Amino acid sequence: MSYSVGQVAGFAGVTVRTLHHYDDIGLLVPGGRSHAGHRRYDDADLDRLQQILFYRELGFPLEEVAALLDDPAADPRAHLRRQHELLTVRIEQLQKMAAAVEHAMEAREMGIDLTPEERFEVFGDKDPEQYAEEAERRWGGTEAYAESQRRAARYTKDDWKRIQAEVDAWSEGYAGLMAAGEPPTGEAAMDMAEEHRQHIGKWFYACSYETHRSLGEMYVSDERFKAFYDAMRPGLAEHLKEAITANAARRTA
Repeated sequence: MSYSVGQVAGFAGVTVRTLHHYDDIGLLVPGGRSHAGHRRYDDADLDRLQQILFYRELGFPLEEVAALLDDPAADPRAHLRRQHELLTVRIEQLQKMAAAVEHAMEAREMGIDLTPEERFEVFGDKDPEQYAEEAERRWGGTEAYAESQRRAARYTKDDWKRIQAEVDAWSEGYAGLMAAGEPPTGEAAMDMAEEHRQHIGKWFYACSYETHRSLGEMYVSDERFKAFYDAMRPGLAEHLKEAITANAARRTA
């Protein structure tokens, strides 16, 4: 069975002009001709074309491809083994490149010039992008959200480390306060609720007492936020919400 140059071009995803060029330089001379003198390719020609395209994909120049394929000592199976090895290496390289691009996109979306390793080093097992889409959906049209995005885009790795260190210190302090039996309406709890509000204002956006009260309500109504705070100490989300409410009341009275 033989095939026309157009059919082969369609099979291989190359142009007719490319096949003409391969014929002209002796790289792929079709095994037959039609009565009208048109090129006809047989299965052996298709095998050779496949080999050519494998090597071309790997970056080999045409002259070197010709030398490899026309080597009388070369075993066709050896060609396949060699190509398999080279393609495997190429695939690994491309996978690493794709992963690097994905990581770069993640860092750019966060507004932080970090590698993924640095990103998780900074935030531990908490992904700061976990609620990003929902945050944009809830607050994307607000000035607070816009301000938070503007500030975050300017932060460096060291900035994010300082933010996380403050969060860790606050979490430890609030858990200790609860362990000591301090009520949410007591001075100590209200002071830590105020520290929580000021942390938001310092790093992200101006957080009014009204906004802070709304956040407190969300910390207990949204199971994911509740789980985040309760992971610091069971019951912390509810305790904090009450402390935020009490703090807002004393500050705005």
